[in-house]
Order: sequence, then C-alpha cells, then structure tokens
Amino acid sequence: MANLKRNSIEIVKEVKAGEVITEKYWTPVFIDLDVVYEALDIMERFEDKENPVKEREMLELLIDFTANKIYGKEFTPKQLRNGLHAPQAIETLQEQLIFIAQGEQTDETKKFLEKKN
Repeated sequence: MANLKRNSIEIVKEVKAGEVITEKYWTPVFIDLDVVYEALDIMERFEDKENPVKEREMLELLIDFTANKIYGKEFTPKQLRNGLHAPQAIETLQEQLIFIAQGEQTDETKKFLEKKN
C-alpha cells in the first residue's frame, strides 16, 4: 500500500505584471472510500436526463467537492473559483472528480510522482 495514488491541482494566487504566481496542492496521502461514493453520486446527478443539473449548479458542486472533500479544505471554494483559469476550469474540475471516481491521474502527475519515487 506504499504506492498510493495522488493527484494535484494548481491554483493561481495572483497575477503581477503579467506574471502568474501559482501554488500546487496535493491530495492527502489517504482518501477514504466515502469520498468515492460522493464522487459517484455527483457523476450520477450529472448524467440524470430526466432531472438535469444546471451548469452553474454543476460547477458549484465540483468546486465544493474538490476544495472540501478531495483536498480536505487546504483551500477554500472561493480560492478555487478565483484561482482557476476560466477556459480550463471545468476540465480541471472534471479531472479531479474522475481521479476520485476512477483513480485516473493526469500524465503530468504520473511523471512527477515517478521522479519523486
């Protein structure tokens, strides 16, 4: 169990003179199975054709889940909203959900962890 999968997210802290200053956060070393159940419930809600989730509600669910459940409140939902680059925000949040639900890591994360180990 020594090689537990982890994931990361990079959040913009500030923009100074055209330079973007970011901070990278890593998921906790251990994430319990209850978080997977929540991820699956969220995915099921998104796929419900009879009672579709509005896009804004979907985004808020993803933001809250990512900040509070996946990363254990290392940052706030507001920091996440203000720190994701808009054109990539939804994709980034979906990747976080998929990591929890299916254990899929981004290639960048895999490479970083391989170098670290």
